[in-house]
Amino acid sequence: MTRCRPGRCGAAFALALAVTLLGCPPDRGGSAHAAGGAAAPDFTLRDLQGHPVSLADFRGKTVVIDFWATWCPPCIFQVAELNEFWRDHRASGELVVLGVAVDAEGAEVVGPWVAEQNVEYVILLGDEGLAKEFGAMGFPTLAIVTPDGRLDSLHVGLIEKAELEEILAPLRVGGST
Repeated sequence: MTRCRPGRCGAAFALALAVTLLGCPPDRGGSAHAAGGAAAPDFTLRDLQGHPVSLADFRGKTVVIDFWATWCPPCIFQVAELNEFWRDHRASGELVVLGVAVDAEGAEVVGPWVAEQNVEYVILLGDEGLAKEFGAMGFPTLAIVTPDGRLDSLHVGLIEKAELEEILAPLRVGGST
């Protein structure tokens, strides 16, 4: 994370404030917030094909939920990390990656963006209200839901695959605790 020297933070602060007001965190160096182990808000959302998908459908699996938006530049970079993570774990059946788009325009805007970015995991059509229920303060935000449905943690900003692996290791079926 970049640190400011006295007298040199004005422009960086202004940029960070402007980006935050638009809904995206400013850059890498996101933060993690413990969620306290409360039950994750349940939801049923439509995927891009119009099929309903519920969080409860994945009970018994660790679920990584990426709240994102097409208008969020950092969200583009999160796709590659999550695609690689998903490729490495989808065969195990113990993890699920869900992308929840918060765009108000829905599938009309989200579908082409998903195709252009070559997203490999399931995309659901949500809204900022659901993201806020989970505690998201900007985008992208990853919510980690334990196999028993508790909200383990939130990660605001970009997260690399290696860091995600480290965070999830104790939560996976058969993982160490």
